[in-house]
Amino acid sequence: MNEAGIKYIDEFRDKTLIRILLERIRQTATREYSFMEVCGGHTAAIHRFGIPSLLPSNIKLLSGPGCPVCVTPAEFIDKAIVYSGRKNFIITTFGDLIRVPGSVSSLEREKAAGADIRIVFSGLEALETAAGNPGSEVIFLGIGFETTAPGTAVTIKQAGKRGINNFSLLGSHKVMPPAMEAIIKDGVNLDGFICPGHVATITGSSAFEFIPRDYGLSCVITGFEPLDLLQAIFMLVQQVNRHMPLIEIQYRRAVKREGNILARDQISQVFGGCDAFWRGFGLIPRSGLQLQNEFEQFDAEKRFPVKVEKVRENKSCICGEILRGLKIPSDCRLFSGSCTPGHPVGACMVSEEGACNTYYRYSK
Repeated sequence: MNEAGIKYIDEFRDKTLIRILLERIRQTATREYSFMEVCGGHTAAIHRFGIPSLLPSNIKLLSGPGCPVCVTPAEFIDKAIVYSGRKNFIITTFGDLIRVPGSVSSLEREKAAGADIRIVFSGLEALETAAGNPGSEVIFLGIGFETTAPGTAVTIKQAGKRGINNFSLLGSHKVMPPAMEAIIKDGVNLDGFICPGHVATITGSSAFEFIPRDYGLSCVITGFEPLDLLQAIFMLVQQVNRHMPLIEIQYRRAVKREGNILARDQISQVFGGCDAFWRGFGLIPRSGLQLQNEFEQFDAEKRFPVKVEKVRENKSCICGEILRGLKIPSDCRLFSGSCTPGHPVGACMVSEEGACNTYYRYSK
């Protein structure tokens, strides 16, 4: 039996259980509440299932920096574009990243102009591209949070083991807890976090324990179905009402306190912590991952140093403020006008996990 008094079931969209849970939320939500989700999958699910429209008006949900494509800075895209213009260079990337605007172009535009840019579904697929093209330098654009970092770590180890020396990583992997702390310090009005389910499967709940301990904010790690999300909100409301902030796991079918030890070991064997730039935030201390010295021969920036012109952002785009929870997509004057999923002006409109993209598809 869980906090809501219902049993875990295989079907997480049961209408009767949803009605029961909503009624309990309405009964217990006796003040104003503000909760932020920091997972792009949660952002998409919350709006796809119409969760905001089901909740009482005194519960406000904000979207944070949960989309890895969205928080990747323009400078990273600019560097990738420089590499794509070099002879005998192949750029391999996840699909969403190809459309993210840099300062003056995007990888999609460069590909259309003739650059060899290939979409892959994993780092290992990028590694096979290098193995099959020994006369070219293959650069993998490694982005994402703790969920994708283990795969990149395994790829780097395989490159070394197989002696594939024409493969390198342009990395922008990030870790979520420091960004959540940056949001708190930024002064966003919050009562708690809907903590990222996918990230927590790797990190475990222990990675977020500092938030209730040091900042007095409630935290619940949840899944992605309607009952998951509603139960997490109910649990957060209960924590706030009791004045007892803590980290709770609603997503017990996938998350443990210690996380995935094997995946965490893969990360620690290949990467070390570093300061990292986030779109909208700037530099966040110890929020990134960089290759350890043992693997620096696979670091694209060390092997092929590049300089980019001054990074330029579209001043009309408020993606950065949206990622920090200070604005919502409809506050942007470009939203659904000149900026749409078919023609994204800002990074938040590119990915299906981006707040602007999600709002456009489900809330416009």
